[in-house]
Amino acid sequence: MSSKGEETRERIVERAFRLASRDGLNGLTVGTLAADLGLSKSGLFAHFGSKEELQVEVLRAAAEYFQDHVLKKGFVAPRGLPRLRKVFENWLSWVTDPSLPGGCVFVAASAELDDKPGRARDFLAATQKDLLTTLARTVRLGVDVGHLVAGTDCEQLAFEMYGIVLAFNHAHRLLRDPKALTRARRAFDRLVQSSKAL
Repeated sequence: MSSKGEETRERIVERAFRLASRDGLNGLTVGTLAADLGLSKSGLFAHFGSKEELQVEVLRAAAEYFQDHVLKKGFVAPRGLPRLRKVFENWLSWVTDPSLPGGCVFVAASAELDDKPGRARDFLAATQKDLLTTLARTVRLGVDVGHLVAGTDCEQLAFEMYGIVLAFNHAHRLLRDPKALTRARRAFDRLVQSSKAL
């Protein structure tokens, strides 16, 4: 593919990523996306063999964005609780990012794909499993540096941290709870406190 073709493909994926945040993966239509970008349907479809391929590329773009804005920016904090807290705060910011008008793409996609076998579901599930593994590893570093007690169940703490963000997403987006952010931070503090070394 030519560099111009690659640029066009990147532009399509970037726009589709933003639209998927608002409309969901199934809400992405070739017609709407083509009109939005000023392309013909056939011109847009030439870059993707199927709607599923477009969905996978949108999820890949979301995963890269999440990696850059949530994890990598969190990993600059010192190991242990500062890093875990930074990742958590970045994650809350991801859910409320104004450039993602529909909130977390992964939450929306999970509701759409959880019972639909295929490449898009497989890719999404793999990214979320990787995220849980990364969180558990970050918790393990907290144990290693002495911020969390030895014997902390790192996978359980990662699971509960994941659950707090899902609850925050629901409270913030669906329930419009003005205290959602405060509640999420309080839940995280309580979670960490339960395993904090004295």
